Amino acid sequence: MRSPLLDHTALAGDERFALQNPQLLRVALDGRAEVLARSGAMVAHTGRVQFTGWTEPGRRGRNRQQSQHQQHQPQHPQAGQRPPALDLMRCAGTGTVYLANLAQHLHILDLRRERLTITSSYILALDTTIQWQAVDIEGGERISGVGRHSLELSGSGTLVVMTSGLPLVMPVRAGEYVYADADAVVGWSSALDVQLQAQSSNTEAWRRRGTATEGWELSFTGDGFVIVQPSELLPPQRVPVR
Repeated sequence: MRSPLLDHTALAGDERFALQNPQLLRVALDGRAEVLARSGAMVAHTGRVQFTGWTEPGRRGRNRQQSQHQQHQPQHPQAGQRPPALDLMRCAGTGTVYLANLAQHLHILDLRRERLTITSSYILALDTTIQWQAVDIEGGERISGVGRHSLELSGSGTLVVMTSGLPLVMPVRAGEYVYADADAVVGWSSALDVQLQAQSSNTEAWRRRGTATEGWELSFTGDGFVIVQPSELLPPQRVPVR
């Protein structure tokens, strides 16, 4: 059979994390270290690979998931408890795993003891050596995106982030402000000062679509960068303004 379709064969390589194409991640497992991946993100694999649910703070306690006042919660939290910030599975064994999610664009980041804040829904995979904790943005309960599921990641290891389309990285310099639609922000340098504010004085600002307002935006100041995707989340649920 002849077709350009058949040109998209699996690439060879022994890199632990590599891109098969801009929307498909290839992970090489050597039988020693595990990889944490978004639940359900496996689209294909070779070799002897096991996929198991992730319910603990991490292998041998190396990962942590906590807020300022609360430790890691079970997969089915009781009423009033914060649900797990990441829905992950363990990938272990020997072979190659291919990961993807809704054909989103993928970006491999190597953390070397830096701190990076990412919205949890944009994380595809990460090394078990990376640590994280939930962070709160004042007033963030009003919006469905970064306000509810922001994680500060630290340590050393590889992190794979997803964006809907190719992102825009906005540098932030001391003494200057950068503003971005809260529904389009993927992540930012953790050292930045972040504030949530309405883009309009209209009390219906939380209803970003269907009004003349743009809704909520985040302002950043300090020294670092902000990652913005060319897409916005679905409208958040209506919540009362206080």
